[in-house]
Amino acid sequence: MPIQPRDSVKALPGVGPARARALERLGIRTVEDLLTFFPRGYEDRTRVSTIAQAPEHVPVCIRATVADRPSATRVRKGLNTTKVQVVDDSSCMTITFFNQDYVKDALRPGTEYIFYGKVEGRGLRRRMTNPAFEREGAQRFTGCIFPVYSLTAGISNHLLAALAKRVSADCAGALPEVMPQELRLAYHLAQSEFSYRSIHFPASWEELDMARRRLMFEELLCLSLGLALLRHRRTAEEGPEIPPADLTPFYDLCPFPLTGAQKRVIGEARADLALRRPMNRLVQGDVGSGKTVVAAACAYLAAKGGFQAAMMAPTELLARQHYRSLSGLLAPAGLMVGLLTGSMTSAEKRKRYAELAEGQIDLLVGTHALLSEGVSFYNLGLVITDEQHRFGVSQRAALTEKGGRGQHPHVLVMSATPIPRTLALIIYGDLDISVIDEAPPGRRAVRTYIVGESKRARMYDFVRKLAAEGRQTYIVCPAVEEGESGAEGGPTLKSVMTYAETLRTQVFSNLRVGFVHGKLKAKEKDAVMDAFAAGGLDILVSTTVIEVGMDVPNAALMVVENAERFGLSQLHQLRGRVGRGAHQSYCTLVTSARNPESMARLRVLASTNDGFKISEEDLKLRGPGDFFGARQHGLPHLKIADLAGDMRLFRQAQDAARELLARDPELSEPGHLALLDKVRRLFAEHPHRFN
Repeated sequence: MPIQPRDSVKALPGVGPARARALERLGIRTVEDLLTFFPRGYEDRTRVSTIAQAPEHVPVCIRATVADRPSATRVRKGLNTTKVQVVDDSSCMTITFFNQDYVKDALRPGTEYIFYGKVEGRGLRRRMTNPAFEREGAQRFTGCIFPVYSLTAGISNHLLAALAKRVSADCAGALPEVMPQELRLAYHLAQSEFSYRSIHFPASWEELDMARRRLMFEELLCLSLGLALLRHRRTAEEGPEIPPADLTPFYDLCPFPLTGAQKRVIGEARADLALRRPMNRLVQGDVGSGKTVVAAACAYLAAKGGFQAAMMAPTELLARQHYRSLSGLLAPAGLMVGLLTGSMTSAEKRKRYAELAEGQIDLLVGTHALLSEGVSFYNLGLVITDEQHRFGVSQRAALTEKGGRGQHPHVLVMSATPIPRTLALIIYGDLDISVIDEAPPGRRAVRTYIVGESKRARMYDFVRKLAAEGRQTYIVCPAVEEGESGAEGGPTLKSVMTYAETLRTQVFSNLRVGFVHGKLKAKEKDAVMDAFAAGGLDILVSTTVIEVGMDVPNAALMVVENAERFGLSQLHQLRGRVGRGAHQSYCTLVTSARNPESMARLRVLASTNDGFKISEEDLKLRGPGDFFGARQHGLPHLKIADLAGDMRLFRQAQDAARELLARDPELSEPGHLALLDKVRRLFAEHPHRFN
């Protein structure tokens, strides 16, 4: 019986229980998983050369005869070598294999093989190390464009390529053609069977381009369709109707005049709240742009409409800071603001639960503790999350499910990570987007400098000068412990614990130096951060745990060690920890890097304080992963499409999705069912979003 796409990989020859477990670590459980486990790169094994003419350090295929029996040598424990002489009509060459004992019996004297690898040396001293090889006339993996896959322990690239060759030949035609024919013709897309075969073993680079374009388009189309269907379903849900109350009393209570951008965004949210469908709005604003006031205005409107609001922050420190600032804004307007964090005592939590359930609290600010079972709202109408990409999608969904009276509460998402609008439309495709693109009046730009190791003593003098004026300094390191090596062959990375001790005892012995990092217990971490915020420390040495949430107006200097190790957007976030008070603030990027690309990135940061310009550059240089870390943003996992790569292809896929949904809003027509199934499977990791 022929192998089918939904069969287990155990049905394939050579895949027993141990290999099946190893493949599962790569996400490969079925034959279809193997077909859609796309190569991460390719080797050009079509390039053929003689031994004499082979270029140095460029991989080539060489057809040569084994001249004598391979000789094996044990160099030391764990290291064996096998050497063999090969010849062709032009010259001879020595090939060395490390820890590949099977070669001794696999290579037979007088037999011709194809060897693929890099040739080194000249004249009669030509040599090759660990080449791939096949017997002449029985080639499967030479003379072709050869796929290179991501691997795991117990799985070699040769094994994956052999399995992929088998299933792409036998099963590519068994996968359904999900793309409607009129859409394939309109966008000049290859057929499914051709694409799944050619993505693994293309006959030419042109065929590979055709296959990649088709499969990327298909994935981006499914993403666009899924997000569009989510948006459509959201508009069909019923949400609490919050009347557009007069905001003049709230504005009058604000300690400073709001910017035009703040008022515009509040107006957009106010219009959403008045509709009988749940708001799902992302508010993007650069560091210090005043997003908290927008959140406060929405909570004010909810309270005036008879509803409660909840705000979830990623850390206790940030939750407490939001609690203080929101209490200051809303308490004078008669709103009761409560705080709920994991470190509160059981008695404090029970009291808060009771106040919440009875409707005494208008706005509850907290951490993940808001999701605990005891939390029951009297009438939740608005959910606010800060730094959205730091929460799992399921956590946000769990909070919205606490909405009252069977309704879906309105959702306001705040992000201080400036994201290029094109990428934001992808990442938050089911949200409406508002941008606060205006800084509050009087906020001074942070002056940013790139400093080499030769200027370190001068930088330390500047720290002392600021401390004498009563200002505080952050010093951020990329490592927690000693011994992590730097990039580019550079020095060992500055580590928080060792460096803090050196600064305390040798450099700033007359200043108060503290340190904090993510491996500390939460209480220890918060105690140090609170001490710095209260002015009890002059210098805080830290990892990036202070990237979000530290609001210390008296801090006037941010020093980033090994700055080349950080992404531009992350450096911009770190810089945003200073410049929050009345004093001129500074950011010093310390680096010993000589790499032109690293220096170009740092110069971008030094040249502008505009987070959106910086994020555009970061997206070009590093791709979208730098914004969101380990897929915390909730976007479905894309196997081949590159969100930062081809925006033109994504826009075409969006256009195609709009055309399809205009004709068939639920994708329920027979010709669209396979596509709908593919969309559902793409979003299967987040069923609470899609099902």
